[in-house]
Amino acid sequence: MLIFAAISPHPPVLIPNIGKNNLNEITKTKNSLEYLNEELYSLKPDTIIIISPHGIIQEDIFTVQVNDKYYGDFQSFGDFETKFEFKSDISFINKIKIRAEKKNLPIQLIHKTSLDHGALVPLYYLTKNIPDVKIVPISFSMLDYQDHFEFGRYLKKTIGRSNKRIALIASGDLSHALTENAPAPYSPKGEIFDKKIIQILEKKDYGKLLTMDENLIKEAKECGLRSFTILSGVLNEIEHEAKLLSYENPLGVGYLVMNFKLI
Repeated sequence: MLIFAAISPHPPVLIPNIGKNNLNEITKTKNSLEYLNEELYSLKPDTIIIISPHGIIQEDIFTVQVNDKYYGDFQSFGDFETKFEFKSDISFINKIKIRAEKKNLPIQLIHKTSLDHGALVPLYYLTKNIPDVKIVPISFSMLDYQDHFEFGRYLKKTIGRSNKRIALIASGDLSHALTENAPAPYSPKGEIFDKKIIQILEKKDYGKLLTMDENLIKEAKECGLRSFTILSGVLNEIEHEAKLLSYENPLGVGYLVMNFKLI
């Protein structure tokens, strides 16, 4: 059963050994993730599904990493101390694969031990008090948004048939083009995109994620829309409250934290 759902950004500067003094610039995001950590701990999950934009992205196939254990670090960001080790929920991953084949859904299991920063940054905060929780790392595809919504609906059914307490985290940043110093070239459409995404999610008007203007998406230079669309497919027709915990963009990238509280 689904017990928890949230959206988390994944800037490496959230990791203390990387962010250092820059952590002071994203206090809202840090505090929101610490709040989610407490809430998730209280719900005692068995498994966390983490959808990351920086995993193994294939053109027309959704990817699920499978291994006995997963490992991760931030050495590529200059942090040689912070390290991770997570258990895998292999039985649940196998159910995803078996049922997907019956439905002719394009899903592939790939044996890979390392997790990317899109998964690791949220997990750094949200698993602090639950080190034995099992992980299911999923990467979206480049199929259209309707396919991602349908994949979310399929995932919801698979979760619903499980007797495990399952949490879902959609990792993703919003526009990377919000200021002149942003990672992507500045575009005024970045702010428009971020406001539109937040409005859609707060109103739970998830169908509008599927029909957003392609030029607006391109100009925003986002990396979270497909993650959020999968999440919306899972949450569709489930009673829940959508709560905006924080949004900020001091580094030119939109960092959104939302909690979807199940009723």
